[in-house]
Amino acid sequence: MKTVILIPARFGSSRFPGKPLTLINGQPMIQRVIERAKLVKGADAIYVATDDKRIADAVEQVGAIAVMTDSELPSGTDRINQAAERIGLQDEDIIINLQGDQPLVDPNTLEQLIQLFKAHPGEFSMATLAYQITDPKAIADPNQVKVVFDNQHNALYFSRSTIPFGRDAEDYPIYKHLGIYGYSKGFVDAFAKLPVGRLEALEKLEQLRALENGFKIRIAVSGIDSTEVDTPADVQRAERQLGLE
Repeated sequence: MKTVILIPARFGSSRFPGKPLTLINGQPMIQRVIERAKLVKGADAIYVATDDKRIADAVEQVGAIAVMTDSELPSGTDRINQAAERIGLQDEDIIINLQGDQPLVDPNTLEQLIQLFKAHPGEFSMATLAYQITDPKAIADPNQVKVVFDNQHNALYFSRSTIPFGRDAEDYPIYKHLGIYGYSKGFVDAFAKLPVGRLEALEKLEQLRALENGFKIRIAVSGIDSTEVDTPADVQRAERQLGLE
């Protein structure tokens, strides 16, 4: 069994076309993500699944491997699945799905996921990360996805709404979902074949498809937030944060 980091990076985006090649303090964002991934202990290889030669060229400039995928795939998971097939991964191999818009990701968070799979083989189908929200503005922000989980840290639900809702309480922990996933190649292949779920379609959250079909998603609570660059306005924020490191 091997563990790989697979980064989906699509050029076309309705909100932010060409996002992976956007310069963050003078360097393409996808290259910054790769450089963070290279610091992760326990990963055997780093691949970028892309549909664009310009992204592939930028990837290869920093020593990662670009895997060309179809441009019309319906979701990021389908891109991951197609790339895994083309790489030749086996069903038992572990994939860490790192988004290509996380130039500030801390390598320790990815190592946390890798260790979770090694420590609990076969206990869950999928794993991801959560972070306790400290900014009150983020609680009501629908772009900050919230997650609730049980006493065994298995996800109960993900939502763009504020969950849980404290009817008689004001001060209680609320966790945001950090969009980094881990799963076996066999699971992602089965997942990609499932139809879009009712809740998934409502919330526009792909991970709900797993819950709707009875798969366990294990949650690891991280002490480190991970900033995503979703819009051009986020670029300046990311540059400021990089300047503080």
